[in-house]
Amino acid sequence: MNNSLLEKIDALPPLPKSVIELEEFRKSPNKEPLDLLRIIEQDPLIITTLLKVANSAMFGFRHAVESPSRAINLLGVNFTISIALGSIVQDLISSNLDSYKVSTDDFMFTSNLASNLVNAWVGAISFDLKEELLLPAFLQETGKFVISELVNEKGKTKEFQEAIKTNKDLSVIEQEFTGFSCAKITANIFKHWKLSHNLIFSIGFVGDLKGCPDEYKEKVQILEVVKILSDITAPLSEENINKAIKKAKEYGLDTKLLTSAIKKIKEKLEEEEN
Repeated sequence: MNNSLLEKIDALPPLPKSVIELEEFRKSPNKEPLDLLRIIEQDPLIITTLLKVANSAMFGFRHAVESPSRAINLLGVNFTISIALGSIVQDLISSNLDSYKVSTDDFMFTSNLASNLVNAWVGAISFDLKEELLLPAFLQETGKFVISELVNEKGKTKEFQEAIKTNKDLSVIEQEFTGFSCAKITANIFKHWKLSHNLIFSIGFVGDLKGCPDEYKEKVQILEVVKILSDITAPLSEENINKAIKKAKEYGLDTKLLTSAIKKIKEKLEEEEN
């Protein structure tokens, strides 16, 4: 990894106490919602993000979610952990996504979309696999904040934005401008913070299946499909849906359940728009 990227990653602030507590809680065999509530209530940022996500069109709950305890009950413990960690990570990196011409709200939307896809698609296949992938799916594009900042500093923002307008894969563009994929950058950020091996390896080998250890291959394949669908520049576009289904078929993943999950999520979003 080049010096500019390493310097940015090394300069990231240490993880706050709330993240360490969330990680310990996540690894605990007995996850009590009340214990999770005690952790997230210490951080106003987590509560704000959690309620914003719970009340988003993605979930379409019938009544407004006005308390963190209600959000935990509706979203589930692991989904809540993903949102909590995601909000802290984004705040720590404290950059923008101007190079992509999107906002942090757009980023949060696609992060939620990724987790929702895992929940609806993988949850119908394996509960354990779904639980292991919720957090990697939510956080796998974190490196985009570092990429955006680096592109900006190099004075290549307009060039980067023009490249995005072409039909070229976004991950290829990111690698051309920085020398590394978003997946590798994200994995190195989490390695710097000493987060779990499941998080680092599941994300780090997205786009590099040949080098991936066998035990992580299925997870990486699923994350690759989810990454296509939750592309920040064109989430759930017809083109990306077709690409994702084609990729899932190539990997021998369940495309029937994937198609069903996509349809359900799209219907929820369309209902909210209308």
